[in-house]
Amino acid sequence: MTHRYSVVAALFVLSLITYIDRVAISTAKDAVARDLHLSDTGMGLVFGAFSLGYALAQVPGGWLADRYGPRLALASVVTAWSVLTALTGAAWNLVSLVVIRFLFGIGEAGAFPGTARAFVNWLPQSERGRANGVFFSGSRIGGAAAFPVLVLLLSVTSWRVSFLILGAAGTLWAAFWYLRFSDYPKDARQAPQLSSKSELHLKDVFTTARFLPAMGQYFAGNFTFFLCLSWLNPYLKKTYSLSDSEAANLAMIPLLVGATCMWFTGWLVDRLFHTAPLRAWSRRLPAMAGFALAAASLIAGADAKTAWQAVAWFTLATFGVDMTISPSWSYCADAAGRNAGSVSAAMNMVGNIGSFISANAFPWLIAWTGSAKAYFLLAAAMNVASIWLWLRMPSVPEEGSLTRAAR
Repeated sequence: MTHRYSVVAALFVLSLITYIDRVAISTAKDAVARDLHLSDTGMGLVFGAFSLGYALAQVPGGWLADRYGPRLALASVVTAWSVLTALTGAAWNLVSLVVIRFLFGIGEAGAFPGTARAFVNWLPQSERGRANGVFFSGSRIGGAAAFPVLVLLLSVTSWRVSFLILGAAGTLWAAFWYLRFSDYPKDARQAPQLSSKSELHLKDVFTTARFLPAMGQYFAGNFTFFLCLSWLNPYLKKTYSLSDSEAANLAMIPLLVGATCMWFTGWLVDRLFHTAPLRAWSRRLPAMAGFALAAASLIAGADAKTAWQAVAWFTLATFGVDMTISPSWSYCADAAGRNAGSVSAAMNMVGNIGSFISANAFPWLIAWTGSAKAYFLLAAAMNVASIWLWLRMPSVPEEGSLTRAAR
């Protein structure tokens, strides 16, 4: 019999795979750009293409999980993006690479909303903070692992073959998930039937005042964090004259520290939830503290003189924005219930529009101002605004109560 902890473990592995696949292009940036004759501006389009496709397909991906269940939805989307990961190695020019990475983003879009729906089906409200912490720590560990994994693969084979190898790993996970797991616990007294009719209309997701601040603050967090997955590695390498291995090792640090943050914040969210006087702040308090830390660190690190200083300050900033992840997804599950896939997808869609803008704004701001300082200060301002947005979000509701209010 499948235990709920084995579901969390399987989804942790999924999170590893998602980020290894999406960060790989950053480590392979020089080899790809050299082979396809791409400029930094062109690579910005490649990085951003993923985020744009990922953002646009969030709501359909969430609907897929709500309509057909996380078992079929996750198996399908993981298979799709794994094929597109492999096809990345077949790109022959900028246009083909942008199209493939855009479609790859569409494929990955259903992963996190599908996971949100799986957590609603399998876990009580009081355990979702830790579950989200474990799940998202996999994304950080996977993102960090992508740097040395790709450096190793590129040392023994081409970047084209490297992406083929990565694609194979995802297809294996998809088969395992589909054959081993179910939409609901088999021993549940009443496993709700998946409905062909959503309780929450799409227009309600984007017009309900209580949902909008969650989307806005996730935009800011992704704008800051996406630097880890796109420009941090090549930025460190170019700005501080580092070797491939030196840049990769430093670029891993924010992601590895972020993984520990996910576990800590997941525990904190559930701990506050179980403390009656602080329950109303169990989502707000960790997120607000995280945005404050991120803003202060970005300002402090805007004028870093060495690679280690730059990484140290950005690691603190990443720790801060990572403190907002578990509260954000727990909030969506609280608010949406059986529509958690759709509501969390809408939040993630807006967040990844932030990632798309970040991928293109970073090189543009450097070209315009001559340094990365403007980017860091802009991100800091967004983080400060997000503290105010959390104050406008309601306290922890009864599960699904905000969905009912929206109807």
